[in-house]
Amino acid sequence: MSLLHLSFYSAFTLSGLGLAFHRTHFISALLCLESMMLSLYIALSIWPIQTQMPSFTLIPVLMLAFSACEAGTGLAMLVASTRTHGSDHLHNLNLLQC
Repeated sequence: MSLLHLSFYSAFTLSGLGLAFHRTHFISALLCLESMMLSLYIALSIWPIQTQMPSFTLIPVLMLAFSACEAGTGLAMLVASTRTHGSDHLHNLNLLQC
């Protein structure tokens, strides 16, 4: 395994662990999701270059589009939850109270 692959795997794993263990604020969960998407985007951008397959060059652009949609939806949910609950703490969000 090359150093490049190790860095992508470790970035994805560390952001997944950050999402799993540091769930105090909604914005920190969104940042962990965005770092996971960024590591996937960079890995998918390098992959067609390493395999020399030009047919897979559109996949990173689609990934970037879905990542932008996910970021917009996450920020809209952050604004909505801050307006209704008063803060972005995740322990204030309870589905049983809805």
